[in-house]
Amino acid sequence: MGEICRKFAAGAAIAVAALLSAGPAEAAGASWVAPPSEQDVAAAVKAAETARAISFATSNFRQVGHGEPGRITVGHRGIPVYTLNPDFVAAKPGAPAGVLRSIAVTATAATGAKATLRAAPDRSAPTGWSVGNVLSGNDEETLSARLRPDSVLLNEPQINGWYDLGRDGVVLLQASLPQSPVGQFTPIADYEQQVHSRYADKLPGSAYQRGGGIGFKQTLQRDTGPAGSLTVGLIVFGSAVAAAGAFLLWRWTKRRISPK
Repeated sequence: MGEICRKFAAGAAIAVAALLSAGPAEAAGASWVAPPSEQDVAAAVKAAETARAISFATSNFRQVGHGEPGRITVGHRGIPVYTLNPDFVAAKPGAPAGVLRSIAVTATAATGAKATLRAAPDRSAPTGWSVGNVLSGNDEETLSARLRPDSVLLNEPQINGWYDLGRDGVVLLQASLPQSPVGQFTPIADYEQQVHSRYADKLPGSAYQRGGGIGFKQTLQRDTGPAGSLTVGLIVFGSAVAAAGAFLLWRWTKRRISPK
């Protein structure tokens, strides 16, 4: 059934990955993203109205709210969601910053709870699109209302980050592990350098991934409350403890080997 409840569970390796640098990438003129057609968006919305999609939403509402959701209504708006493009991370000339991952449609329970149905291309489906999973909350709908004209919604899953992506650059809207201030505009060439530094040595097929690392994960996850906040807090706390421990060990060793 795929993801049922959206909880951000970034591992310690993600925190490490955000700190490691693989060297700056040369600025390249990124091409614009490939938008879905109006027919594709309409087909995705129709897929969100199927019994299968509604059953996903029902399961989500039951798990999150621990009760029956009652009548579920599905919105009529499809929101294209783009994810960080590995070719852009690798600084391939002309690679767009994002590639289309899914079209999000909001489902609402009788209780008022929200969930997001994610539709993706499916050749076996009657409309050519189908819903593979559902995520709690309606971040896509909420964040898309904050986009600049002609911008699209870009997700950087590694930090659970959401951006306004325009032809000229990105604006961070929210993130569980923000790498830049929320609301700050970053030119596209600078953003390419940032993600290259964070992830270029962790792309699929890299030595890091072959050695057992988590690789360039592209799974959408979202912090939905205390559980996610606690996870991020533990990561930060654990990193701080490790750093403090290393420093104290260094001081202790130095004192032992220093001449009286």
